[in-house]
Amino acid sequence: MTEAMTTTTAEAYPAFHVERVLWVKHWTDQYFSFAITRPASFRFRSGEFVMIGLPGGPKPVMRAYSIASPGFAEELEFLSIKVEDGPLTSRLQKIQPGDEILLGRKSTGTLVLDALTGAKNLYLISTGTGLAPFLSLIRDPETFERFERVHVAHTVRQVKDLCYSDLMSGGLYEDPLVGEEANGRFVYYPTVTREAFQTTGRITDRILAGALFQDLGFARDRFDPAEDRIMLCGSMAMIKETAGILEAQGLVEGSNSEPGDFVIERAFVG
Repeated sequence: MTEAMTTTTAEAYPAFHVERVLWVKHWTDQYFSFAITRPASFRFRSGEFVMIGLPGGPKPVMRAYSIASPGFAEELEFLSIKVEDGPLTSRLQKIQPGDEILLGRKSTGTLVLDALTGAKNLYLISTGTGLAPFLSLIRDPETFERFERVHVAHTVRQVKDLCYSDLMSGGLYEDPLVGEEANGRFVYYPTVTREAFQTTGRITDRILAGALFQDLGFARDRFDPAEDRIMLCGSMAMIKETAGILEAQGLVEGSNSEPGDFVIERAFVG
C-alpha cells in the first residue's frame, strides 16, 4: 500500500489521494478494468463505491465507481465502460500503468452485507459494469459465512461483454480465501440479450417467467422473502423493474440504517 506519491499533484488536489495505476485490462471496445495503489489509510466495506478521477484543471471530473476488489485487498480494482465523448471515461480508457489517479478519501454505499438481514440465498443481479461491487463481495469470505448459496446474475448484450466470466466460471474456486467455500455454493448465471446463448434474454423476463429459479434448481417460480436476499446494480431500467418485482413478491428494501430483504445503489439510480 502507498500514500500519495507525487507532491505537486497532491498539493494541487488536497481533497483526494493521488494514486498510481498498477495494471489495465481491456475486455472489449466497451469495457475495461484497472487497478490502482491503495492508500494505507483508506478503508472500505466490500460492495462500496468511491469517487475517482484524473488530474487536470482546477476542478477535476470525478465519478462514482464501485470497488471491484474485496475490502482487505492491497490494490483497488475497478470495472469501467468506455464512452468516447464522456467527460471522464474518454480519458480514463487511455490510462497506462504508472499514470496518476485521483481517489476520494471516503467510500460509501448500500450494496453491503450489513444492509441485508440474514437468509439462506444471496442473489447478486447486475447488468454491464454493475457487476463490479459483486466482484468485491464474492471474493470476501464474509459473504459465504452469511449465506449458504451465492448467485451472480450478469446480463449483457453480447457474449464478449461477459467480463470476468473466467473468474466466475471456475477461477473463484481456486481463490485461497473463498475457493473452498465457493465450491458447490457459488453459481454464475450469465444472460445475453442480443446473441444466441445458453441463457438468453433480460434477467427481469427470466425472473417473471420463473426460468431463473428453474435453472438454479429451485422448486418454485418466485423469490421467497424468508430465504432470499437480493442486491441490484446496473442499468436504471433493470434496477427499477426488478425492484418492482421484488416488492410485488413481498420483499422489503433495506439500507445501512434499516437492513432489509433487498438493496439497490441509489447513488447510481437517482
